[in-house]
Amino acid sequence: MRVAIMTAGSRGDVAPFTGVGHALVRAGHQVTLVTHARFAPLVAGTGVAFHALPLDPRAELESARGRGLHRSATGPGKLLRVTRMARTLVGRIADDLLAAAREADALLLSASVAPLGHTIAEGLSLPSLGLYLQPVAPTGEFAPPMLGGGSWGAVGNRLAGHGVEAAVERIFTPVLPAVRARLGLPAARRAVTAPRKRRRHGWPVLHGFSPQVVPRPRDWRAELDVTGYWWPHDRDTRLPSGLREFLDAGPPPVFVGLGSATVPDPRRLGAEIVTALRRAGLRGVIQRGWAGLTAEGEDMMTVDETPHALLFPRMAAVVHHCGAGTTAAGVRAGVPAVPVPIQFDEGFWGERLVALGVAPGTVPLRRLTADTLAAALVRVTREPGYARRAAQLGARVRGEDGAGRVVEAVTRLG
Repeated sequence: MRVAIMTAGSRGDVAPFTGVGHALVRAGHQVTLVTHARFAPLVAGTGVAFHALPLDPRAELESARGRGLHRSATGPGKLLRVTRMARTLVGRIADDLLAAAREADALLLSASVAPLGHTIAEGLSLPSLGLYLQPVAPTGEFAPPMLGGGSWGAVGNRLAGHGVEAAVERIFTPVLPAVRARLGLPAARRAVTAPRKRRRHGWPVLHGFSPQVVPRPRDWRAELDVTGYWWPHDRDTRLPSGLREFLDAGPPPVFVGLGSATVPDPRRLGAEIVTALRRAGLRGVIQRGWAGLTAEGEDMMTVDETPHALLFPRMAAVVHHCGAGTTAAGVRAGVPAVPVPIQFDEGFWGERLVALGVAPGTVPLRRLTADTLAAALVRVTREPGYARRAAQLGARVRGEDGAGRVVEAVTRLG
């Protein structure tokens, strides 16, 4: 079967689907990953084809409008800004999503494109299912991850979840009428939202995180499943020689990276991080990332993109922004963490790590100083309970086969 996996966003919204795609290829399917052109190198060696979307997410985050996200200090404020931003951009990917779908027999849709992708699947009479990296559906058990975590009580959590759904749907309202018309679908007579339609029709959604980290909410409908993590396909089997030499030259260092996040002042932040590591008596591996972090000195090494699956097991701890993908990699490696959430779902995943006992607490970027980070580093590396609990959690998570569950679901689609 010809399968198109469609997603949009940052690297963390794309990389897990390379592993899913590779598993589907091994099962005999023809797979195409449909996402931003800058991520084409991720599919090398997977057997997965690539269909480029024209939008560059890094360029958008580094634009004046993207930098404006940092001016909002609250989850709802950031969500409002990003939905306004995405609403103006979604029209640039609609044609390519439709073109890729015309070459497919089934669509696998991430949450970031689901309202549009579901309409395309309906118009082309294609089977589809959701592949979500976040627990998006409303639940009374926790507040929507996109608002940063916490709980507002069962009723408040559920109402907030519906509110986030409505905000996401608004992103696609500028393009859906034209897409429906091109596909010969009747115009919507009223604002019936795509997620509500999918719930009513029992649309299946698989979630690529571990139930060890977020148990499946008990109030979800039956078609919402949690499979375990989907690991990126890593073709590298060894770390670069210079990095191996650094690791071998001393005790396990601490990884610090913010993934695809951008920050207002990379130089100041880098200096605070290095000072914190040295106060805690720790070496550091600093990932440059989209934030542009750097560090100098014999006890520090700056790296670019490096497979977390190879690097993290050699760390004493990982300091990261708690994007879903980096959180998963740290859990898989069985090492403790210091979460530094910046925006959106990162606060939610950071809270999960604290609740699981593998992190001493979160250090939100707005409150990060050399003192606050050093204190967290001392706790996470010197109190043995964090490392012990992280190792136990990692062993359980590594025993799951999330990609295999997707293969089973796609087989049922055919």
